Amino acid sequence: MRILNPDKLDMTAMNLEAVVCHEPDESELNHFSDNGSKSVVYQLLDQIRSHEKSSERRGFSERFLRWRRRYLPVGGENRRDHGSGKQSGPLVSGAAYCISSCSMIIMNKIVLSSYNFNAGISLMLYQNLISCLVVAVLKFSGVVSVEKLNWKLIRVWMPVNVIFVGMLISGMYSLKYINVAMVTILKNATNIITAVGELYMFRKRQNNKVWAAMFMMIISAISGGITDLTFNAVGYTWQSANCILTASYSLTLRRVMDKAKQSTKSGSLNEVSMVLLNNLLSLPFGIILIILLGEWRYVISTDVTKDTMFWVVATASGFLGLAISFTSMWFLHQTGPTTYSLVGSLNKVPISLSGLVLFDVPLSLPNLFSILFGLFAGVFFARAKMS
Repeated sequence: MRILNPDKLDMTAMNLEAVVCHEPDESELNHFSDNGSKSVVYQLLDQIRSHEKSSERRGFSERFLRWRRRYLPVGGENRRDHGSGKQSGPLVSGAAYCISSCSMIIMNKIVLSSYNFNAGISLMLYQNLISCLVVAVLKFSGVVSVEKLNWKLIRVWMPVNVIFVGMLISGMYSLKYINVAMVTILKNATNIITAVGELYMFRKRQNNKVWAAMFMMIISAISGGITDLTFNAVGYTWQSANCILTASYSLTLRRVMDKAKQSTKSGSLNEVSMVLLNNLLSLPFGIILIILLGEWRYVISTDVTKDTMFWVVATASGFLGLAISFTSMWFLHQTGPTTYSLVGSLNKVPISLSGLVLFDVPLSLPNLFSILFGLFAGVFFARAKMS
């Protein structure tokens, strides 16, 4: 029988592994006749087993901590993991933007058409006044930060604000005379004017897919106007002016924004400050236009201003106008310009369909086809801009 010499137990790691690579039971250990040899081997085996158990406990602890961080509340809040907020952020902000945008257009249509309110400038003034008051309350509450206004900044921003006021007023009057579906389709012309403006002002060239999409938009707008059973020349004129002013607003804003930042004390101009600046500077323009055009006489004498529900709807449209500004900035921050433009194009689909259903618009099959074709062209345009 082979007996281990205790003096030779100081072996290399490889020899040790050869001895303990399998776990011998007690019957195997009885082959050792030397008690000292038995005790040394037992100690080695105990150390190996304790090391394995500690490794198992350490691995279990790490797995438990990972499981706890993922599924149990963190910091006393009922959150499963930190990534869920990031995943739900774009969905929530996108839904808020779509809902506020759809609701705003429908509310304006109700005020101007259903209540037969013939004072679009007064409605614009009231909505902008509500926006200014809400931003002021949020500022004094410490919820948002607003850049301090100065005369240099106001002078720089004035051209943009003039276009902004014209854009709002033309949009109001176009909604009064045209159904919601056709307004959304005709708004596609804004993309065409903007693309042409970018080509001449910023030397920005578009790819062939973008030009093909714009050609489809032109076809849908022309066919939609021809087949529109509720065609109104005044409404189409206002909408054409609105497309030109909207494109001019976006193009002018790009030029003025950097110059406006240099006119501030902090050297920056956040989105909330721009919202306040636009709405606040529009108030004197609105008042002057109301006085010059004699619209104030109509507002005082009309019976619709004595209806409580009219003021409820008009006030709601003011809050929705501000909501569009905030939700669009929120959604743009959560995603990016390409996703924002694509969702904006897709958003025209529920707006058009809801407008057709809610206001019982007379519709023919060719007109419906032109509307759907225009919606498809808008989505195709957004996809082409992304490529």
